[in-house]
Amino acid sequence: MTFDFAGFPDAALAAIPRADLGGWPTPLHAAPRLGEALGLPNLLLKRDDVHPLGAGGNKLRKLEYHLGAAREAGADTVITFGALQTNHGRQTAAACAKLGLRCELVLTAKVPRTGEAYERSGNITLDKLFGATVHVCADAEETGRTYDRLAAEAAADGRKVATIPVGGSNALGALGYVRATHELAKQLADRGIERAHLVVPHASGGTAAGVVLAAGLLGGLGVGIACVSHPLDEATENLRELTAGAAGLLGVAPPSFDHVRMGDSTLGPGYGIPTDAVWAALRLFGSTEGVVLDPVYTGKVAAALIEGAGRFAPDDHVVFLHTGGMPGLYGYAPELAAAFEG
Repeated sequence: MTFDFAGFPDAALAAIPRADLGGWPTPLHAAPRLGEALGLPNLLLKRDDVHPLGAGGNKLRKLEYHLGAAREAGADTVITFGALQTNHGRQTAAACAKLGLRCELVLTAKVPRTGEAYERSGNITLDKLFGATVHVCADAEETGRTYDRLAAEAAADGRKVATIPVGGSNALGALGYVRATHELAKQLADRGIERAHLVVPHASGGTAAGVVLAAGLLGGLGVGIACVSHPLDEATENLRELTAGAAGLLGVAPPSFDHVRMGDSTLGPGYGIPTDAVWAALRLFGSTEGVVLDPVYTGKVAAALIEGAGRFAPDDHVVFLHTGGMPGLYGYAPELAAAFEG
């Protein structure tokens, strides 16, 4: 089966406001040395980590739609949320800097980690470099109070607020990866590839939902999803809800999910907590292809790819979606050094 570009809802997608953050398409690179190590001779890397804005990453695609809606509504202030080392926060700060919007990051210390590296380096340093105001909260209750205060202050100042959910993941944000998957299918078709298996993460869910919806519309794409934040049952419910919401925005039916395989075998103890398999995956990608992963998202997806490589046929084309996250690696500097000693 070839890709069904004719049946893709291009017009409906184009009608939705989008702030063009540039940098598209991102590269699609062959990974022959990594592929040889895994027994996957047709392994490819979709490099959404190399976007030129704000150190790259998948959240920029979601932010194009969120910030397009914000500008359409006349907003001048953006408030969003995440964990202390959130990639979404860093990319939101960078996108707001580019577009001249005020950025307020309300971050919750929900990952059980402390120390200089985690609390003061990595993404949180870049948040401030990009001009965001960072508010660190102890728990959900304080996060709610902080948001209410910021919204009230904005109203008193005559500013208009756009609120973006964690990870940019709602039906609107998922459209970023509907568009991205269409981009990828075009790149594959240009190489003469008619079928492929995509390996992608599920955390807040918007990336996976967009991929699942577009893959269902285009045909020719199987989707393997690794849970990096929530266990399988929670992730499945979230994925179906977001996919249906994005389909509704485009006026199409939700996909059947027959093309989707999802698992949480490399999740480990929970979000933001790497395992030995994650550190091994970082080492393998780095030592074979010079590609940097992070221990929160891409490292867990890579561990799932390594674990499941034997399920693919030797002639299968497999695409690893690199969603970025390298700045967050520095928040784990002590563990990184310990994992690579000797």
